[in-house]
Amino acid sequence: MVSVVIIGSGNVAFHLIKAFLKNDSIDLKQIYSRTIKNIESFKNETLITDNFSSIIKANIYIIAISDDAIEGFSKQLNFEDSLVVHTSGSVSINALKGTYGKGVFYPLQTFSKNHRVNFKQIPICIESNNNNHLVLLEKLASSISDNVYFIDSEQREKLHLSAVFVNNFVNHLYQIGNDICDKNNIPFEILLPLIKETAKKIVTLTPNQAQTGPAKRKDIQTINKHLNQLNTNQKEIYTILTDSIIKTYN
Repeated sequence: MVSVVIIGSGNVAFHLIKAFLKNDSIDLKQIYSRTIKNIESFKNETLITDNFSSIIKANIYIIAISDDAIEGFSKQLNFEDSLVVHTSGSVSINALKGTYGKGVFYPLQTFSKNHRVNFKQIPICIESNNNNHLVLLEKLASSISDNVYFIDSEQREKLHLSAVFVNNFVNHLYQIGNDICDKNNIPFEILLPLIKETAKKIVTLTPNQAQTGPAKRKDIQTINKHLNQLNTNQKEIYTILTDSIIKTYN
């Protein structure tokens, strides 16, 4: 059984805690957070603490905190016989500063505390500077996910960049679409089947093959009609994306 301590109480930490607690092959020994109220809901399921000096011994310590705090926090850890990993997509393994074993345990998914996820379907990208630790990480990852990938820091940085495009930017476009609907008294729900079908298509088609719309057709009349209906910010985004699609396909 792999023993784990989770450090953090954000969205990623929350869902990892949930997944580990449900798994019989993982011993979630403790959760640490600087703000104890953020983890009080787990006090009947495992040990919790806001006292750094009370962190107990485990095989793996998972740092699930904000990216810019990882390096500073990792310097405080003194677990020479253990493995310390972070969960960031954009931070190098070299940001971990200490004499312990180092690694990365990156679940590639968007997390919100009020939205349940199926960890079995979530890709987990792992990395370590030690083969034995990599085996241990693979064991932990495969306990909760059917999709485990060996991804180094350079690859993970590019993967995270790709994820920003396909997730964060796409979601912002949903927001713009929602704003246009709200402004014109149209229920955003009308667009949900289109959104689902668009996502479903790229399971069997490449994004290149799945592209449709006025920009791909170079339908200038429709494009200009759309531009005349948008505010300045929306118009700028529409123009950049339209020009990119036209250059890609024409």
